[in-house]
Amino acid sequence: MKLAFSTLGVPGLPLADVLGLATAHGYHGVELRAHPEEPVHPGLTPAQRAGVASDFKTAGVEILGLAGYVRVAAPGEDDAVIGEIRALLDLARDIGAPFVRVFPGGDEQTAEEADATAARRLGTAAECAADLGVRILLETHDSHRTGADAMRVLGLVGHRQVGALWDVMHTWLGGEQPVESFAALSPHLGYVQVKDIASAEDRTPLVLGAGVLPLAEVVEVLSRHSWDGWLCWEYEKRWYADAAALPELLSPGREHVVRLLNESA
Repeated sequence: MKLAFSTLGVPGLPLADVLGLATAHGYHGVELRAHPEEPVHPGLTPAQRAGVASDFKTAGVEILGLAGYVRVAAPGEDDAVIGEIRALLDLARDIGAPFVRVFPGGDEQTAEEADATAARRLGTAAECAADLGVRILLETHDSHRTGADAMRVLGLVGHRQVGALWDVMHTWLGGEQPVESFAALSPHLGYVQVKDIASAEDRTPLVLGAGVLPLAEVVEVLSRHSWDGWLCWEYEKRWYADAAALPELLSPGREHVVRLLNESA
């Protein structure tokens, strides 16, 4: 497995510094938060996009994916949501990112309505994704917190360009065991977001291994099934200003994951 970290943990940090952290601390890739607050977002010009791709290539660091904020099951017009997805797909293609993350966001609808809305939009966007060679990943989050929840949508979509992003905190909060999450998501799994927190009530980000999330069980089930994809550390510093700075935690976090991988081998 390869290890990445999300720029959610270093809000607004210039790309040169992000790449410096990845190389200094032994990370193979970076998940880029795609938001106007950040250096990478859909508003970039063609020249800026080419520059991002070149900088990563020169540094020898991979772009894991774009973490977008489209809510595919939210109320509203389909065209607006699909347009947001397409803008992210275009950006991903231009900078060389294989994945685009989307959220469910169906809390204002019944589960059946949210499933149908998300599947309809993702099915339409999947054709564009196929043309561009980028994969859309539905994250286990908010209205579709568990692997079983996400699979209701993915089963309706039935397109290889639409898959799953397993956020281990949300499946845990949803009461799903790692073995259950993997069983549900594995046919569609793009990559896995790891993190750690003190409790369900206190979700302030912690260094990997310092909290309650079942990271050892997640790594064990992935290793047992010979899954060789990405683990991405999503340290939510952007939402928790008082959390410790991520740069000082990157090496201990990587070392914890390496220990888990060695123990599960």
